[in-house]
Amino acid sequence: MSQAKETPLMEKIVSLCKRRGFIFQSSEIYGGINGFWDYGPLGAELKRNLRDTWWRAMTREREDVVGLDATIIMHPSIWKASGHVDTFSDPMCDCLVTKKRFRADHVEPQSGIVRSYVGVMSGPEDGIVPDSTAAAVVQRYLSEASESDRRSLNTRLLAEVALAFLKENPNQSLGNLTEDVSTLTQVIPAWVHFEPFAVLQQPGKPIESVRKVAVQYYEQRGFSRPLLLGETTAKIENTRAFNPENGAQLTEPKPFNLMFYTFVGATATDEDKAYLRPETAQAIFAQFKNVVDSSRQKVPFGICQIGKAFRNEVTPRNFTFRSREFEQMELEFFIKPDEAIEAVCGSVAAWSEGADLSKPQDNWGWEMWHRYWVKERTDYYASIGLGADVLDYHWQTKDELAHYARACVDILFKFPFGTEELEGIAARGDFDLGQHQKHSGKPQEVFDEDVKKAFAAWTDEQRAALVARKKAEQRAKEKGGLTDGEVEAWCERLFKGFYVPHVIEPSAGLDRLALAVIASAFAEVEKTDAKGAKEIVTLMRFHPRIAPVKCGVFPLLKNKPELVAKAREIYELLKPHFACFYDEGGSIGRRYARQDEAGTPFGITVDFETLGEKGDELKDTVTLRHRDDGRQERVKIAELLGRILPQV
Repeated sequence: MSQAKETPLMEKIVSLCKRRGFIFQSSEIYGGINGFWDYGPLGAELKRNLRDTWWRAMTREREDVVGLDATIIMHPSIWKASGHVDTFSDPMCDCLVTKKRFRADHVEPQSGIVRSYVGVMSGPEDGIVPDSTAAAVVQRYLSEASESDRRSLNTRLLAEVALAFLKENPNQSLGNLTEDVSTLTQVIPAWVHFEPFAVLQQPGKPIESVRKVAVQYYEQRGFSRPLLLGETTAKIENTRAFNPENGAQLTEPKPFNLMFYTFVGATATDEDKAYLRPETAQAIFAQFKNVVDSSRQKVPFGICQIGKAFRNEVTPRNFTFRSREFEQMELEFFIKPDEAIEAVCGSVAAWSEGADLSKPQDNWGWEMWHRYWVKERTDYYASIGLGADVLDYHWQTKDELAHYARACVDILFKFPFGTEELEGIAARGDFDLGQHQKHSGKPQEVFDEDVKKAFAAWTDEQRAALVARKKAEQRAKEKGGLTDGEVEAWCERLFKGFYVPHVIEPSAGLDRLALAVIASAFAEVEKTDAKGAKEIVTLMRFHPRIAPVKCGVFPLLKNKPELVAKAREIYELLKPHFACFYDEGGSIGRRYARQDEAGTPFGITVDFETLGEKGDELKDTVTLRHRDDGRQERVKIAELLGRILPQV
């Protein structure tokens, strides 16, 4: 007996998300729209809880971070200054047969045999030439032609080859074509066409299917039943130049800008063009001076924001992981340049394994701040149930870093479809504020009296040594370094106490985080009922802090008014404090199962003991059930808030 095919984990998760109201495809009744997702009742609560935990960790539990809520559409010059207009793109390539578009760096490397063709010849039904004679003529042409004439048709040479062939084979003809070089030169394009094309034959794939794809390509160019010409073969390994679905050749990668655009105003000209923001960070940089002036914050401090962002992804994939509309949670934490720390504190703290990152210190430079925020973000994920068993880290190499970045670490999550980025934490230097200062003409510097006093105490030799060191550092950069003159101007401003703050940027995706906690919470448990029958039930083990519903309230029987009334009383008691769900339909076991599948961590059952029918010692107590292990305990109604509230 054959075994039932196991459903992949990701398919189970997607099915659960729709069935239980976590996530729906956008516009589903109209066939959906790729890369856009809606969150149902449970999903909306889950996202709200994640927002709240992130916001609380970033702002309310700290003194050095404030919030911002900026517009989605901003002045287009912001995106020019940030580099998004010119460089925010993905390499894109198209299948030459299906026209399907691929992100070039997402095409899986393939190996096999490349079958290349120089072109095609019209089939016999076109009535122009007998295919056997024409094929022989073209074959001789290909054997005698130069490499350049094999790549692009030399019609005169082919005409000469045709006439020579006919003289050698007087019993053959080219139908009604005039056997004259000049005339043949004019009519040859009607029955032969040179245009190279290639198909990858993967191991185990029959040659007939490869040639079928090539025929499809030429048929789309107006040739009915084309005869393939000049087939050659070559082995190839780890190529991304072919469609993994049909083997057809892909176009050369071209940059594809990911920003959605719209028009502001009624005229809809290029002057009115604006963009839907592809990230939330740039609004923070653009409002930096306003926040500094209004909030009385001093460096080091941060500005954070949660909001929608939009990217016209070439290939949205993996459920909500890569979408075209999504939410970001970003912090820009502004710090002093290391040179200012050195002047004020005498030295900059050096990172080493085991360094104390529990509390920021005055002598921290960019590296310690960067490590600190990696730790803070790791601690946050642990607080919502994502521990070391599901997380990983990728420290970007020098070749992977942007030219302005000093370091970047990606916090990765082990999704069912692979280990992918959940959050990036980058040390971005002063690039962002510097760019906006340059393009807007508005200074983004801050003044620090302590820095000015510290440099005033330096000798001329110390200042000169710093200038020389800074010049050497900038000259060593392969890209984006300052000129000697710019270094001197920068140092002169620093000596007077002025500098453009550097930034550490923890940037997380809310939708990716929601998918991560759903994937982490998903569990299947085998249970045995009273009759001994076994079944697999789904359990969502959300951390209580982020669970969409914190508590289910159930009367044991719905046809007992006194039980229903007491259950309703408890429900009204708890719901002002956290999300609760009242359910009286079906058996108590079925109601527990429904809440387990929704991820509700606690269940409260009102039974006859609650009413005091089995003695006063159990009166006004309820059964408190714990989701993960099914454990049950009697708890006084008056103690429920005190038991549940600290955990959620």
